[in-house]
Amino acid sequence: MSGWVWSEEAGEGARGARVLDRLLRLQEKYLPSAPYVALVQKEPETRDALLKWALEVCWEQGCVASVFPLAVSLLDRCLSTSTSLPVSPACLAAACILIASKLAGGRVVDPDALSAAAAASFLPGHLRDMESVVLATLRWDVAAVTPHDFLPHFLALLPDEGDGFLSAVRRLGDSLVALCVSDARLLGVPPAAVAAAALSSAWRALGGTDPIGSTLARLCGVEKAALQYCCELMEGVTAECLGIWEKQAWHPDGESPGDEVTDDRASTPTDLRQIRF
Repeated sequence: MSGWVWSEEAGEGARGARVLDRLLRLQEKYLPSAPYVALVQKEPETRDALLKWALEVCWEQGCVASVFPLAVSLLDRCLSTSTSLPVSPACLAAACILIASKLAGGRVVDPDALSAAAAASFLPGHLRDMESVVLATLRWDVAAVTPHDFLPHFLALLPDEGDGFLSAVRRLGDSLVALCVSDARLLGVPPAAVAAAALSSAWRALGGTDPIGSTLARLCGVEKAALQYCCELMEGVTAECLGIWEKQAWHPDGESPGDEVTDDRASTPTDLRQIRF
């Protein structure tokens, strides 16, 4: 017999590498069409408003972090098949949230709650009909690859700086992904690049000392300069959101603008540490 000994850690690492490779190969399949991306980026207001409402609904309904990015993917792919909006865009967005919540494995969002969140602009029965339309349009291929899927695999390959640092990076990364999949400027960017940019931005915001840009760029298969560009776009999006929250005296975690941030890690020009959903 050879002296080869099975290592559980090595086995887990090999499985993780295979999963990551599969996600990277599949992600292009779930990108919206180029004409749709161009159209939305030319006039992003309708999509931005619709997804802002959808994100608020996901917050209010206590959805797990994977629901909103998947709902956005379903919405964009549906709209990619036609350049015209349905009679009730809110009903379409709600149907995508409903499907995503069923796939996420957590609590399924109540159709009545979705109808109420839209001020009864559609009825639960209409929502079930729209759900069927979405499933038919996408031919039941609804388990899309999103940025959220890449986060745990990237984090597993990053250095741990202790004191729950990676957990904090993951929480902030989830929040940044939620903000950025709803912004038209990042529409069409591969999910792996969005996830890598979210982790890179979160890492710097929380004071990470080990440079990870090259590692993340290699993992998601893009040039380091391209990843840096995604990070700059992402931090611009979050800066705008923070400005809006401060003007409205409202924060997702219930803090007022005057509350002190007690984390003594290094700050950044855009204080991403305030983003906690």
